[in-house]
Amino acid sequence: MSTIAESDKTVYLDYAAATPIDPEVLQTMLPYWDKKYGNASSMHESGRRAKGAIDAARAAVAEVLHCEPQEIIFTGSGTESDNAALIGVARAARAHGNHVIISAVEHKAVLESAAQLTKEGFEVSVLPVDTRGVVDVNECLKLVTDKTVLVSVMYANNEIGTIEPIKELSAVLQKRRAGGMFPLLHTDACQAAGFLPLNVAELGVDLMTLNGSKIYGPRGVGVLYRKKGVPLLPLIVGGEQESHLRAGTESVPLIVGFAAALKKAERLRSAESSRLTALRDFFIDRLLKKIPNAMLNGHPTERLPNNIHISVPYIEGESILLMLDRHRVEASTGSACSAYDLQPSHVLLALGQTAEIAHGSIRFTLGRNTTKEELEYVLSVFPSIVERLTRLSALTATI
Repeated sequence: MSTIAESDKTVYLDYAAATPIDPEVLQTMLPYWDKKYGNASSMHESGRRAKGAIDAARAAVAEVLHCEPQEIIFTGSGTESDNAALIGVARAARAHGNHVIISAVEHKAVLESAAQLTKEGFEVSVLPVDTRGVVDVNECLKLVTDKTVLVSVMYANNEIGTIEPIKELSAVLQKRRAGGMFPLLHTDACQAAGFLPLNVAELGVDLMTLNGSKIYGPRGVGVLYRKKGVPLLPLIVGGEQESHLRAGTESVPLIVGFAAALKKAERLRSAESSRLTALRDFFIDRLLKKIPNAMLNGHPTERLPNNIHISVPYIEGESILLMLDRHRVEASTGSACSAYDLQPSHVLLALGQTAEIAHGSIRFTLGRNTTKEELEYVLSVFPSIVERLTRLSALTATI
């Protein structure tokens, strides 16, 4: 603890927002920025080499997901993949129906895709969650109608870390299909990659979103798994790339980097999940003892190994964050992906929290470089920050 306090080291606990690129991944990418710069659509040797690199990356991703390479679509981000899954599938399946179901705790990329669909005449139902952030499979089934074309429930929540019962949801939806195709099931697995199994056959999903920036890979690249036969209209047109489903010259280095990062994340998954679960539970236990009025958000055990999300009543999360930053501790608050959105988290409101309590939320997320020493340092400074802000809050209330 003292070595951190006396040094200029920053304790980074915001891995759910962005991970540093893995050095091995970076080395894999480097040749494709200059020496192997060909366009994969070109027929000459450089083009064929670029296409070969993309094909190899597609096969590597498919191996991790246990699917066919042609079922992998490379995109520009997890957000784009979510957009494509909801908007692209709903538009393509409109002849069957105009109803979509999403959970109340989805990422904004899903929420705003659903909002766009409502503008196009689709009906959107919101599946509620319990106080731990878990969807009820039977409640979802009650929302399904003969017009339902898609259900979207994330694999693990980006804010509170709760893991959703995707396998169980898939099982009931497949029974509801009665041999047909609909409703399809999409899951945003951006936070789950590297921690949870991604076998799409075992999960029973028809579409899955992944993101390079969450798995120690490059930013600016994502993946959409689309099961063979699932209807999909492209959002980006103007080229034949990605089987006519996502136009635009492919970024070979980003695609190669994504595949390398996913392979390594899968290889490290078991050991790293065990290590981080132990650190997570240590941190939660000590934190709740030091700050008795703090509340742990999300499921106590069915949560991501690296996620600690708490609310501290009557103080602002932004104030906590700024004071932590002075102590060289970096974390997140609010909706986590947008530090400048001061609206209370829609996820915490969905759990039943009041706006006042939700405003005092902080998310710590651990990663490959996190050590117990770092967490002990945070535990040494965090309680005094909370105490000071609580006093200021009480003083302000009396004025």
